[in-house]
Order: sequence, then structure tokens, then C-alpha cells
Amino acid sequence: MNNQPIAYINFAGILIISAILSGAYYFQFAMNEYPCPLCLLQRLCFFGIMIGLFLNLKFGFSSTHYGLSILSALLGAGISYRQILLHICPSPTDHGYGTPVFGMHLYSWALVAYLVSILCIAFLLLSPKQFEKGDKQHVPSFSLLAGIAFGICFLLALTNGIATFFECGFGICPDDPDSYMIFNGKWW
Repeated sequence: MNNQPIAYINFAGILIISAILSGAYYFQFAMNEYPCPLCLLQRLCFFGIMIGLFLNLKFGFSSTHYGLSILSALLGAGISYRQILLHICPSPTDHGYGTPVFGMHLYSWALVAYLVSILCIAFLLLSPKQFEKGDKQHVPSFSLLAGIAFGICFLLALTNGIATFFECGFGICPDDPDSYMIFNGKWW
């Protein structure tokens, strides 16, 4: 069974989620809009989706890997929905958290991305031939794609970890951050 199209779809999913996270980094670093704790949790859920797709490229296609991605997307959708509910009836001075993109805030777009991810992964699960145990099923032939995917995931996760440490230090992340705590000498 040739799983090459499914592998490319998994890789495309990783690239799309990487673009979403890169857009969030643009808002954080270029526009000085620091992510709130819910935003940071949403980023972790995007990483969970990417890890599930990466595992498919590295170790072969498995419903367990897709399940990890779907669970991460469900958790992320719940967190995004919670943040939307926090700002659904804002006061006249509260216009939501962050700058809107095409009329919606990033956490609203995150909910859309999570729901689309769930739908796409569900369609991938409908292709049962990818799970057939063949002679080459246990020897992944997508090592280049897996290597590139790992590099992307690792770079984004490392950047996110460092930026989160600068923002929160060793303490609890502020609800409405306005600067990096570490640069202000606040380690706790």
C-alpha cells in the first residue's frame, strides 16, 4: 500500500499548524501582544496536534497517533471556547484580547482551526488502508519528511518555551501581561 499521499497530508497539517503558531509569534514579537495563560495553553494544544501527525510520519500510521491529535484539538477547542465566552459580552471598554484579524480575535480563529483539524483528521481516519500491516509498515519510508517535521516542531516548541519563561518566569503567568517579567527583574 502506497501511503505517500497520506504522509504528505500529515506533513501539510504540520506546516499549516506551524504557520498558525508563527502568526501568533508575529503578534507576540512584532506587535508586542503578549499571550495570556489561555493563549499559551492553546499553543500547547496545537503542539499536541503536530506531535500526533509527526508520530505518523516517524513510526507509521496509527489510529492512536490520530487520537492524540484529536484529543489535543478537542482540548484546544474547549480552551478557545472558554476564552471566547470570557469576551462574548464585553464592557464598552473591553474589546476582547488582542488585535482582531479579519474581524475575529486569535482565540476565535484558534477555535476554527481546532474544529477544522478535528474534521480533517476524522477524514484521514476514514482511509483504512493506511493501517494495513504490510512488510514495510514498521519501517517508515518518510524519514526526510519526518526529519523536517521534527525540526519545525522542535524549533517552534523551543521558541515557545523560552518566550513563555521570559513572560512568566518561575511563577504564575499574569492574566493580562504587558511585558516580559524576566526583563523587569521579576523572577517569581
